[in-house]
Amino acid sequence: MGSQEVLGQAARLASSGLLLQVLFRIITFVLNAFILRFLSKEIVGIVNVRLTLLYSTTIFLAREAFRRACLSGGAQRDWSQTLNLLWLTVPLGVFWSLLLGWVWLQLLEVPDPNVVPYYGAGVLFFALSAVVELLGEPFWVLAQAHMFVKIKVLAESMSVILRSVLTAFLVLWVPHWGLYIFSLAQLFYTAIMVLCYVIYLIKLLRSPESTKRLTLPISKITQLLPSVTRSRAFVNWEEAKLTWSFFKQSFLKQILTEGERYVMTFLNVLNFGDQGVYDIVNNLGSLVARLIFQPIEESFYIFFAKVLEREKDATHQKQEDVLVAAAALESLLKLALLTGLTITVFGFAYSQLALDIYGGAMLSSGSGPVLMRSYCLYVLLLAINGVTECFTFAAMSKEEVDRYNFTMLALSSSFLVLSYLLTSWCGSVGFILANCFNMGIRITQSLFFIHRYFQRSPHRPLAGLRLSPVLLGVFALSGGITSVSEAFLCCEQSWPARLAHIVVGTICLGVTLGTAFFTETKLIHFLRTQLGRSRLSDKMT
Repeated sequence: MGSQEVLGQAARLASSGLLLQVLFRIITFVLNAFILRFLSKEIVGIVNVRLTLLYSTTIFLAREAFRRACLSGGAQRDWSQTLNLLWLTVPLGVFWSLLLGWVWLQLLEVPDPNVVPYYGAGVLFFALSAVVELLGEPFWVLAQAHMFVKIKVLAESMSVILRSVLTAFLVLWVPHWGLYIFSLAQLFYTAIMVLCYVIYLIKLLRSPESTKRLTLPISKITQLLPSVTRSRAFVNWEEAKLTWSFFKQSFLKQILTEGERYVMTFLNVLNFGDQGVYDIVNNLGSLVARLIFQPIEESFYIFFAKVLEREKDATHQKQEDVLVAAAALESLLKLALLTGLTITVFGFAYSQLALDIYGGAMLSSGSGPVLMRSYCLYVLLLAINGVTECFTFAAMSKEEVDRYNFTMLALSSSFLVLSYLLTSWCGSVGFILANCFNMGIRITQSLFFIHRYFQRSPHRPLAGLRLSPVLLGVFALSGGITSVSEAFLCCEQSWPARLAHIVVGTICLGVTLGTAFFTETKLIHFLRTQLGRSRLSDKMT
């Protein structure tokens, strides 16, 4: 498969993911806004910070390294060995869930049972849900490696919506169940997601007319199970070594990704109520990152990993592949910068209004608006980092990954210290400032790698981080106009004034996007080309 075809598949995966995720996230957004009005801040803090941290830590430590290593392999591989390696995530997940579950029950502060009942059951169910999700890992990697576009988005979105529906139903009918409500919903979520992948692959393998079936390395579903033969090793040891390298890195990356939750959980810098407010704002602020940046990062990581060979710089690879990869990277950087800058500029003037609509006075008063505005700046850095690390991790050699681990170790240590100091000084906004600092360092590291990678080639993908002066001027003007509008029309004013504020923002946003359309022609051409290929591929399949 040529690099252009792989690029088209990656674009198709990302664009289809965006459209479906926007639809499903809107439904989930409405359901969560409804549920929020029936919960206390303390319940939200325990579920969204403490228990979700247990689940995400178990999942991350057990599978992240395996995913990256197994998706990095080329077409010529023994899939039975790769699948055997992936099944090791299950016993690893059992180990981590038992160890972390004991820590959560025995070493951490237990909430007041009168305020947050059934905490022990919550720990048990969230740890169990992590193990259940790991049972679907071989199915997930097989689907991702073969660019099956819609199953990932459908499975995740459907499970999220059904979890929200079940949570809303239980909150209304049996509110006294406490954490049992969220525990059952979490277990239901992971079971539905795994079943979606299993059912999809079973139907695909039983469909003789499907062209996708011919691309799979298996002919029946039982071949996905672990297999032992005397003629070959149980796993591919090169993949296993790469997995170990990524594991060391993933441990550090998890601290950076969830660092504020670890500080809140283990150092008790905020009470459970403040943790709940911070987490709601954090989830709202990262909504665009999950909707747009994450599908792009995951899809194009696969693209870069398939097109580029590790251990080689740009001058020692097929130049056609390098040209396509450099053009894609430049356009992705431009897209990330434009999206992040738009969120930052307009988010400052509309944070308080958004929080008031979503959660009422509980969110729009106090520290909520300041948190949201700070998060808008963080989203800009998050967007750029997602693209740069997506390329960096796909192109790094094993030795470079190991060296990068030392940088991540220093960042992890500094982040924890900085989070604690900044939070003690300026409250929960200190977490976001610490995240911004570390994200800036990570971006710098990736930019240095990309610069070195293309240094001896004629390609300069980092030009994607330069915007037209006219467009920058329009961004600055829009930010000034919307800030004045907020001061006079929002947010203690009546709803007609708020609507006028929204109209002002809509006009400024339209002018900004129009300017971007006429000034960033190279990006527009890239999007039109890849989306056109995406539609053509959809029709053909």
